[in-house]
Amino acid sequence: MSDPVLNIEPDAPETLQTTPLDALHRSLGAKLVPFAGYAMPVQYPAGVLAEHLHTRAAASLFDVSHMGQFSLSGDRAAQVLEALTPGDFQGLPEGRQRYTLLLNEAGGIIDDLMVAHHPGRLVIVANASRKAVDAHHIAQHLDGATLDQHPDRALLALQGPAVAAIMATLCPAAAALPFMGATIATIGGITCWISRSGYTGEDGVEISVDGADAEALARLLLAQPGVAPAGLGARDSLRLEAGLCLYGADIDAVTTPVEAGLTWAIAKRRRTEGGYPGAAVIADQLAHGPPRRRVGLVPSGRAPARAGTRIVAAGTDGGIVTSGGFSPTLGAPIAMGIVRRDLAALGGTVDLMIRGTAQPATVVTLPFVPHRYYRKGAAK
Repeated sequence: MSDPVLNIEPDAPETLQTTPLDALHRSLGAKLVPFAGYAMPVQYPAGVLAEHLHTRAAASLFDVSHMGQFSLSGDRAAQVLEALTPGDFQGLPEGRQRYTLLLNEAGGIIDDLMVAHHPGRLVIVANASRKAVDAHHIAQHLDGATLDQHPDRALLALQGPAVAAIMATLCPAAAALPFMGATIATIGGITCWISRSGYTGEDGVEISVDGADAEALARLLLAQPGVAPAGLGARDSLRLEAGLCLYGADIDAVTTPVEAGLTWAIAKRRRTEGGYPGAAVIADQLAHGPPRRRVGLVPSGRAPARAGTRIVAAGTDGGIVTSGGFSPTLGAPIAMGIVRRDLAALGGTVDLMIRGTAQPATVVTLPFVPHRYYRKGAAK
């Protein structure tokens, strides 16, 4: 079985930035590639496939320090964010985190964000390729709030079913967090901003830490039983199995939350009161349906459909594959795509034009692999 082909487009060679873990990656034998202006580990010597399966079985440590980290503070921070997104941040309790969408006036997605309510601030994590755009956009709408950027902080993601036991030993406060909980606590004497979340479909934590402490923290985590390093390749194949969107592929500035299947990110209060960019467009799509939808696709053969593959139905243009590859967990190709509304029914079939040949595929529910996020009180 070969390693999955990635849904990432490396940048052209340029002067690249490095994360605080660059020396550690090199010492571990990582293959580094240009991505979002950074030299990032795409895989380690074990390879993408092994890293993917290890994450599902135990725990993997990912360096995601290229992501943007910001803080909004001040009495109007929640209102400022609500003016730019369809989320409920006035009602977000301290110690909780929420997924949201930065929208344009047409309802298109400028970026998707994670927002945690820490004491006195809303901490935002943005996509690496969009962080400069996001920071500029938010800065134009501060209305009395204060925006701080945190380029000197690193971000580590520890993901997999072994994370709960590891955190119980290293940081009981993190182990006690519910899914989408957030706290400030110490790990090995290092102060960290911690959330119980991730991008793999597994239980896990994301840990923001001062860049000067990042390598010491990473080495401590890697020394724990069952923890191995993993790169962008496994991160991408894991999130595809989990049916999670990649900005610039599955979602973008011309795709609305309704088309993307992200209506759950539109808070109930905001659906009725509006007050965010594109609210009228989104309300109409909620009421009458969008012209197209994001769906899961399972090709009937063994050939994977990559991003950009045309989708056809009865000889007519039906849409496009936005992410696709081989699923290590399922042992079969999987894909996500945006299709015409009439083609989005579960169980329906379309043709994927793979290397010039029509390959039948079935429309399926997402995710491809069930999420195993931590649910307090649920069976472990």
